[in-house]
Formats: sequence, C-alpha cells, structure tokens
Amino acid sequence: MSPERITKRAVFLDQDEIPTSWYNIQADLPEPLPPPLDPSTLKPLSSPEPLFRLFAKELVAQEVSTERWIKIPEEVLEAYRWLPRPTPLMRARRLEEYLRTPARIYYKWEGVSPAGSHKPNTALAQAYYNKKEGTERLVTETGAGQWGSALAMSGAYFGIPVRVYMVAASYRQKPGRKIMMETWGAEVFSSPSENTKFGRSLRDKDPNDPGSLGIAISEALEDTLTDEKARYCLGSVLNHVLMHQTVVGLETKKQLELLDVKPDVMAGNIGGGSNFSGFCLPFVADKINKKVEIDFVACESKAVPHTTRGKYTYDFGDTAGMTPLLKMLTLGRNYKNPPIHAGGLRYHGMAPIVSYLINKGHMRSVAYSQTEVFEAGTIFARTEGIIPAPESCHEIKFVIDEAIRCKQTGEKKNIVFNNSGHALLDLAAYDAFLSKRLEDWEPTNIEYPAFVS
Repeated sequence: MSPERITKRAVFLDQDEIPTSWYNIQADLPEPLPPPLDPSTLKPLSSPEPLFRLFAKELVAQEVSTERWIKIPEEVLEAYRWLPRPTPLMRARRLEEYLRTPARIYYKWEGVSPAGSHKPNTALAQAYYNKKEGTERLVTETGAGQWGSALAMSGAYFGIPVRVYMVAASYRQKPGRKIMMETWGAEVFSSPSENTKFGRSLRDKDPNDPGSLGIAISEALEDTLTDEKARYCLGSVLNHVLMHQTVVGLETKKQLELLDVKPDVMAGNIGGGSNFSGFCLPFVADKINKKVEIDFVACESKAVPHTTRGKYTYDFGDTAGMTPLLKMLTLGRNYKNPPIHAGGLRYHGMAPIVSYLINKGHMRSVAYSQTEVFEAGTIFARTEGIIPAPESCHEIKFVIDEAIRCKQTGEKKNIVFNNSGHALLDLAAYDAFLSKRLEDWEPTNIEYPAFVS
C-alpha cells in the first residue's frame, strides 16, 4: 500500500481497483422479490419480453437476473475511469471536532463527477447498452436534474441523443441544471409539458402544476412509445439501476478495509433508492447472514414520506398508470408532491429492493423536514467545505444527530454515509434557507392504492 493512498482526510484507490463486476443482491436475498404484476390481470408478468420495447435487452436481462456478479463491459469501465472513478472516502474530522463526538464520521464523496453526483454510474452503463443495440434516441425524466444531467453527459460520451422531462418545480428552481443538460446536447422539457397527451391533460387542469417524478416518468414513457427507435432510461428504482450503483459500495468496502474500519452505521438519502442501495447493498448480505450488525438508515423527506408512512403494496411506478405493478413502499401514484428543493426525493414510491429490505427489518428509515436538513447541510459546509446537495442534507442531518447521541452515550461508533452530490447548482435552496424563506410540508391525509398487497 503506497503511503499517498491514505491521507489525513481521504482514502484513495488506484484506477485499476475499480470493481470489474456489479454486485446483484438478488442472489443473496432469503427469497425472491415479489414479482411485477400485469395491472389488467393482477397476475405476475409471464415474460419480461414486453419490456424490450422500453429498455435495452441487456438491461432487461439484468433486471431479472439472479447472478451474484455481472461483469462490467470494458467500454463502461473506461468511461468510469474517465469520470474519474474510484471516488475518495473522506474523514469528516472537522465535523467531528465541531460536534465534540467520540464517533468517527466517514463519507463517500460522489460529487467529483462532471455531472456532480453518483448518477453517471448507471447513466454511462445504460447509454452504452442502448448504443450497442442500435437505439437512436434516449428518453428520460429527472427530478432535481442530477439524473438528467448524468444521462445527457453519457449520451454525449457515447454519441446518442437524449430527451429529458424535468419536473416543473425543479425546472423553475434550478435553471443551471437545464443549461447543463442542453450544453451536453439534450432536449429538456418542463413536466408536465405540452409535448405529450398526458402532460397536456394535466396542464389543462392546472397550468402551474409543479409536477412530480411519477408524472415525468409517464411523459417519458409516452414519448418513448411513439418512436420505435427510442428507448427509455430510468435513474433509480429498478433492480438493474441499483446494481450499477454498487460500484460505490464495493469501493467503500475496500477503502474501509484499508483503514481497518468496520462500519457500525451506514446512511444515505432515498428518492427512488439508487444512491443508498449502491452504497449499502454490498454490505447487506453479511447482515442478512448475521455476520455483521450494521445499522442501515435510509433518510427521506417528511414532505414525501414514502417509507416512513408509505404502505407496502403493489402500485404503478408512474402517475399515468403505464408501468407494471411493483410491490413497494408507496404513498400512491396520485400523491401530490410539494415543491421541496430536494427534487430527487419527490417520488411516490420506492425501489422494490429497498422496500423489501425495510419491510423485513434489514434496513430502517427516518424522515426530516426541509429546514432542519438545510441547517445540517450548512453545518457540514462550514466544517468540511463541501456544500452538499439538498438530497444529501437528509443523511447529514441523521449523521449529526447520531454523532451527538454518541457524545451523550460515549459510544465510539463508525458512522459512514454516501454524500451523493454537490449543491453548486442548487444554491437558490440555500439562499431560501439563509433568508428564512423555506417552508416545511407534511401530508395530513394519504390515499393509499387499493391493489392486492
């Protein structure tokens, strides 16, 4: 081990230590995940073949695979090196000193990518497989803009056009994200838009509809189905997306081993579940097999409490009801998401894998209000220098609370979290917090879906 790999602040890996395979948790679950259902019959889909019209065939194969390791193509590995990966594991020493905690705090820093988040880990893979299969156009949605930015960048890398439906609230709040996507060559529409039948139907009811990820997904699906040579890409929720993100957790595992540190707590934010899953899943099998006692904590918004107050049942993945039914923790596809600044967390459902693991007690979740997470993000910025994305502020709030609890109990825990992106294009949110203009939301009545559970 060369001495320059471990500094006082960070642990670095060489580029030849990028994982060469993605880890598939489905191989190690105690039982198969509940299958997707055909909404017309409420019976399991008999074949994944209908999904070939929407997704690249190799991605569909990965979605249903139970192989433990899926080899990463050399072209994708080269793209990971270009990002660059591996990303550093950082020690938050100044935050520890500020909190006067005996806990040790570490974070995986995914904001070093050109897109500013963890999202390129799957965007590059999806763009590669689609290009290889002859897709001529990619269509997607984005919440806060991190995923749309990542796919736009990946489309430019592999030479394939991209169209993005961006949630209207974020489209208005984060013009920098739109400019970033367009600079990489993508078309960007505010969702709900005039570009689809579903979008127009919503705009007719409310021209100022703030939109949601569910609505934007519906628009992207409708758009894809109008063009035989187009394919849809999703930035979270699905099994293959979570699997691509496991490069984060696999690197983290190696970096912690270099430090001889065993994590007691691992945390991340959850919108659809991709960054939290990619970070934690390489460690989860050991907990399932009772080899470790890691506390996996998923952090969400009180405004969209899809796991803390959601129902574990079958629901559509989109608002228009175009997808198969997925068993997940959900607030219902018609849940009206308020326009919080953490746009990536404004989704009614949750990844089936994360939902299953929370339901079985292998993970847990907590929820926070908008003002308290920005207070935590500001503390982190003033101690560690990095201005974290609004989404990442949620796990930072948990980490600060946990570190303070350790101070009170004297526990010397190792707390590790995934700092999934920076907020340099989300500074309007911090301006709203600093000028005391942020509002907190929390639902009073939730209409849960009535599908078979």
